Amino acid sequence: MQTPGSQSSLHRANLERVVRAVRSAGALTQADIARTTGLSAATVSNIVRELKDGGHVEVRTTSAGGRRARSVSLAADAGIVVGIDFGHSHLRVAVGNLSHQVLAEEAEPFDVDASAAEGFDRAEKLVSRLLGTAGVDRAKILGMGLGVPGPIDVATGILGSTAILPGWRGTNPREELAARTGVPVHVDNDANLGALGELVWGSGRGCGDLAYIKVASGVGAGLVIDGRIYRGPGGTAGEIGHITLDESGPVCRCGNRGCLETFTAARHVLPLLHASHGDDLTMRRVVQLAREGDPGCRRVVADIGRHIGSGVAHLCNLLNPSRVVLGGDLAEAGEVALTPIRDSVGRYAIPSAARNLTLVPGALGGRAEVLGALALALSEVGDAALVSH
Repeated sequence: MQTPGSQSSLHRANLERVVRAVRSAGALTQADIARTTGLSAATVSNIVRELKDGGHVEVRTTSAGGRRARSVSLAADAGIVVGIDFGHSHLRVAVGNLSHQVLAEEAEPFDVDASAAEGFDRAEKLVSRLLGTAGVDRAKILGMGLGVPGPIDVATGILGSTAILPGWRGTNPREELAARTGVPVHVDNDANLGALGELVWGSGRGCGDLAYIKVASGVGAGLVIDGRIYRGPGGTAGEIGHITLDESGPVCRCGNRGCLETFTAARHVLPLLHASHGDDLTMRRVVQLAREGDPGCRRVVADIGRHIGSGVAHLCNLLNPSRVVLGGDLAEAGEVALTPIRDSVGRYAIPSAARNLTLVPGALGGRAEVLGALALALSEVGDAALVSH
């Protein structure tokens, strides 16, 4: 029996502190663990030896700064997590281990506006298939991360806007999937997960304050403040798609007029090109044509970038992030989109905020959200459970 303040409880707390540091980073040298946790090098060495003997971590010889070092990561068989991303036109699932290795991943077309039950049926089948591909037992799953393209109420886990996903009306994605799978499920919107994915694996690595901008069927921002996703008390932080650009503009699905979304989202801008390019255009195709020099597509992409830049300028003035990562199909447009974004930021943002900002395309492409779902599941796995697993 452990009592608060006892040597055994202190030792247990130190074990969990080391596991938490390694889990968050994927792999750390023992020197890095000591710096991250504030524990002495000798304490870290003893704890790593204990965790290794217990099968909780793996230790490999590596180099750091030209010197030999010992790299510590969680054991590959310590457990797995699953990430599920529902986009408006796709379902993507990934299976990963606690060492931040993606073991299997697959995507398939899916209309998320269909019923939630149909979506979860498809997700379950895809998860089962990937577990077989990865050769891991379902009993190894410690948690799941789930992404949906809509705002999530932080307290209840319920979708905050049925106008965005009418087929999911009245559902609680977290509880529904947890009841089906029997494992803990953690849910967030796609922009937040995109930010988390880029923070852990992509263009946001090493950056404590950033915004991830996703332009697809809607426009959203995932906000990272001091290394953590900021959701706000109601879970709607980052909804920059509903910044008003023109009070007399088109009516938005939120009920207001002239929102940023009405000038940038695919369903609003693609019709501008139907007369010249046909009705079967997708945003991905528009971006490809823009990169190839098509004048109409270049103009549309540049206009989207200019409007997005206005939203980014608002973020700069309010939150002063050091980095903005552009995700979704628009990121593939490169400077065709990035240059007008920078121009708008330079025009509308406070000069000091604009000077401190770095604007980069996402490194993960369409995988950002599902990898963010994996990262969410990893972050929510209890350190005590890992030590006891």
